[in-house]
Amino acid sequence: MFKGDLEVTTPPPQGNPFAQGQPAGQPQAPYPPQGGYPQQPGQPGFPPQGAAPYAPVPPQPTGRKLSFKTIKNIAIVIAVASIAIGGYIASRDDAKTAAVGDCMHRGSTNDNNPDLEVVECSDAKAQFEVLAKIEGKFLTDTLASSKCEAEAKGFQYVYTESGDGKDFLLCLKDKK
Repeated sequence: MFKGDLEVTTPPPQGNPFAQGQPAGQPQAPYPPQGGYPQQPGQPGFPPQGAAPYAPVPPQPTGRKLSFKTIKNIAIVIAVASIAIGGYIASRDDAKTAAVGDCMHRGSTNDNNPDLEVVECSDAKAQFEVLAKIEGKFLTDTLASSKCEAEAKGFQYVYTESGDGKDFLLCLKDKK
């Protein structure tokens, strides 16, 4: 370094040193140009300024009309639900739900399917009283009768049910 009169100055503005072919001091266009790049047809990108970004949505209809297919499907669902509920209600009072001390009514005269149902003992329809309910499979009437003799003194009738997953035997007597 020299000691003495040294004057430091800054050089005058020269413009963009990378701009070739332009005279110094000329203002340059901002990068990117105002308004964005021109949109090329068929190319993705942003829509031009002032254009909507999406197609307008058509107005939705205010009321819906149900088609025949929809009504038919609803009717099928209701019918199946009604049958299931009716079957459940009907099976609540059958022989499967009987317990010792319950009273039963025979709904059919068919000995192979007497259609026993649980009723209140005070009901005029009550015909039998359950003396014992024994779970298991009883292949013959003799076996069922011998089981009732051992479990329920004074029985008069046997009722066996099998095939629905729970096999059982009811020992019954006439309701007085």
